[in-house]
Amino acid sequence: MLRLFPSLLRRARPGLLRFVAFSYDLCVLALAWVLAYSLRFNFTWTREFLGQCLSALPLMLIVHASVYQVFGLYRGLWRYASSRDLLRIVGAVSLGALLTAVLVFMLYTSNTGHVPRSVLVLHPMLLILFMGGGRFAYRLAREWRQYGHLDMQGERVLVIGAGSAGARLVRELRTSLDWQVAAFLDDDPGKRGREIHGIKVHGSIREVGRVAAALDLKHVVIALPGVASRVRRRAMELAVGAGLKVLTVPALEDILSGRITVSHLRQIDLEDLLKREAVQLDESGLSGMLSERVVLVTGAGGSIGSELVRQIAHFRPRRIVLYEHAEFALFEMSETFRREFPEIPVCAVVGDVKDEARLEGVFAAHHPDYVFHAAAYKHVPLMEDENAWEAVRNNVGGTRALALAAARHGVRKMVLISTDKAINPTNVMGCTKRLAEMLLFSLAEGSGKTRFLAVRFGNVLGSNGSVIPTFQRQIAQGGPVTVTHPDITRYFMLIPEAAQLVLQAALMGEGGEIFLLDMGEPIRIMDLARDMILLSGHTEAEIPIQITGLRPGEKLYEELLADDETSLPTPHAKLRIAKAAPPLPAQWRQELETWLAQPRPQNIKAELKKRVPEYQPGSF
Repeated sequence: MLRLFPSLLRRARPGLLRFVAFSYDLCVLALAWVLAYSLRFNFTWTREFLGQCLSALPLMLIVHASVYQVFGLYRGLWRYASSRDLLRIVGAVSLGALLTAVLVFMLYTSNTGHVPRSVLVLHPMLLILFMGGGRFAYRLAREWRQYGHLDMQGERVLVIGAGSAGARLVRELRTSLDWQVAAFLDDDPGKRGREIHGIKVHGSIREVGRVAAALDLKHVVIALPGVASRVRRRAMELAVGAGLKVLTVPALEDILSGRITVSHLRQIDLEDLLKREAVQLDESGLSGMLSERVVLVTGAGGSIGSELVRQIAHFRPRRIVLYEHAEFALFEMSETFRREFPEIPVCAVVGDVKDEARLEGVFAAHHPDYVFHAAAYKHVPLMEDENAWEAVRNNVGGTRALALAAARHGVRKMVLISTDKAINPTNVMGCTKRLAEMLLFSLAEGSGKTRFLAVRFGNVLGSNGSVIPTFQRQIAQGGPVTVTHPDITRYFMLIPEAAQLVLQAALMGEGGEIFLLDMGEPIRIMDLARDMILLSGHTEAEIPIQITGLRPGEKLYEELLADDETSLPTPHAKLRIAKAAPPLPAQWRQELETWLAQPRPQNIKAELKKRVPEYQPGSF
């Protein structure tokens, strides 16, 4: 019996708390009524006043109690009392006061005289004060008991950004054991010298070093989730230059979505500094295209392929086939996918895109509706000389084998993931991707219902072949960070953004298009190296940058052909279409396939030049 008592108490506790709250409201209702009379008559009571007061009180209790139940005043918890609860109280008390006034004037006018109108006005004002004040006093007392001792604990931080994110940060960190806000900085002159939740705005962002030194602060939080990347970069550079460790709040869209709160502080990273606008997807269109379909992704263990798989999974396909040559990458991706999307069937296939027999077996077994071809050799210097023929076989021959299998098995669409290096290529890798595009579209005539399209974009942050991992490794080793040329530039975008736009292009494509992604403004690799050194908490004096010279096949800049003369707009702001090239003669494809069938021909670059006239080997 004694064991059951705690369980019964827990079950009865919510009802007990509601009863206590209801009793409190009725008590303060009576108190406010008596106090309203006392104020009206200057605390001078007569038998007549007392009779009026007491005779109307029962009616008032019944009316107000009924109205409070209708308004649901006892569904909420006092510990979370908010302005919404106060508005509900104001509405309930106002309606109760109105109904009471009507009934009082109808029923209490003969023996006891009229109830003074001033009492009927004073009473609801006092009642709102008592009911609302009681709830907020309880909340403050509870929070002080739980968190009041935390105010003097945690690392003191300087917050850059005295806006809504900064204000929320102060409120949330008051319950944190790890951090407490000591001061604000903001470039808005109207905020300087003012206080936000008791924390002073000490000056502009450029004063970060002075304010941090004066207050003995070691950390700075950049609470600017919605501003341009250049503003965030400037704040980061100033903070790191002052010897501070830099943190940031989550992205604005993550805060607004409710997935995470502003107090989830983390190290600032390149994605914060190269922030791009979110991609607007045709969610219903993509759902209609991919839902309950079988989708095959080649190169599914790579950075782009794996993100494509994740994005596709959101649209509830019937099955996803992961096709990957690298065994360990495939294992990791399949395990991750099963953990993140346990409800979606997945098939992990070890296979080479050049293996026609393996492709035939996979297509016959799974009958994919859509194919996304991300498998490729992408490393420019590595593919330039010794491995040039392997780049041709994999990037061109693999695309051919996959496209023919897709056409034989009635795939609806096949999407080739191409690159900006295919534009006026100067290296073997870029030339093979351009040749793969040309071959893909030459196969279109005999492909039945299968439609082929390609999507070109530049570098993506964090991809396996990008410069970012190299810089990270060099910084971890103490430098130097190697840059091939002080003026070299590249386009960068985020991996999720690239994958989303590939899906959007797949939805829009009718076959035969080359889609160009909006890569934004090109970024100097030198600036990227400096940013990464700063983000690691070092300076260029500690981690120097060394210029090594352009590598074979490397350009100073990449092209996307996204201008009005060479591309056409689409309904999506971040996608354009390259203007179609003249159709290739049938003999071109026959000669190419004969060349691909050779074991290892001589003069590979010359043969590439013959088939891709715009290819300029070694031109940089």
